[in-house]
Amino acid sequence: MKKRAGIMNLFYVPAIVLFSVFVLYPLMKGIFLSFTNWNGYSQTYKMVGINNYIRMLDDQNVHRAFLNTIIYGVGSTVLQNLLGLALALFLNQKFRGRSLTRTIVYLPVMLAPLIMGYIMYFFFSFNNGAMNDLIGIFGRAPVDWLADGRRGVFILTMVNTLQFVGISMVLYLAGLQGIPDMYYEAAAIDGVKPGQEFRYITLPLLMPAISSSVTINLIGGLKLFDIIMALTSGGPGYDTHSLSTLVRRTYFGSENAGYASAIGLVSFVLIMVLSNIVVKCLEKKEVDL
Repeated sequence: MKKRAGIMNLFYVPAIVLFSVFVLYPLMKGIFLSFTNWNGYSQTYKMVGINNYIRMLDDQNVHRAFLNTIIYGVGSTVLQNLLGLALALFLNQKFRGRSLTRTIVYLPVMLAPLIMGYIMYFFFSFNNGAMNDLIGIFGRAPVDWLADGRRGVFILTMVNTLQFVGISMVLYLAGLQGIPDMYYEAAAIDGVKPGQEFRYITLPLLMPAISSSVTINLIGGLKLFDIIMALTSGGPGYDTHSLSTLVRRTYFGSENAGYASAIGLVSFVLIMVLSNIVVKCLEKKEVDL
């Protein structure tokens, strides 16, 4: 048995090697570079200690990107889960065209975020954009939708929400279909109202699905990159940058790989801490069937 166990352990080796090469080594290298002034191209660089991290404390562009990242993460998560739950409750009923509706809602998930961003660009473009064509029917002047930073952040949050709401819908549908009918039958016998039924039966028993959906949506929103690059490239100025896109801008635009590594590490820690806090809080509310 020991020999068999030893042989079986060899199957872990490829996974460990791949993880070390493509995850662990880049992470360690990134942490090291965050303490340097490397420009991303030169063969030489100097150690600058924690100067890159101190610099972030006074960098307004980092502050703006940090706030935007929170908005993208939290905003998308709230909207995706509310819409996803509403759609799941609706599509859990039996009616003609239910399968087609589910497919249509989930379809954007199968698109690459970059492609989704370019598609939405033609909706919000100033020249011949679908939104301006629509308001032009009512005699309104065209609007440069992406010229204002605050409006741009809102639009990006909505686009991310609409693309990935299908994930929440599927998770909630699976959760709803996993709730035994006997709970609802007992509630009907006791004369429980629909609102009370949802609050005291459906919602508590959906907590595993809620935990999964919130965690997936939160991580996806906090690391938002492709849609921003396709729609605004972080502009105007730095107004719609997330931490992820700011890393790219700092590395390739400013040629400051050391500072970009520090920003990237902060983004990694932010995602890790927030997602773990959310998971721990939601796990406490889960109940057994």
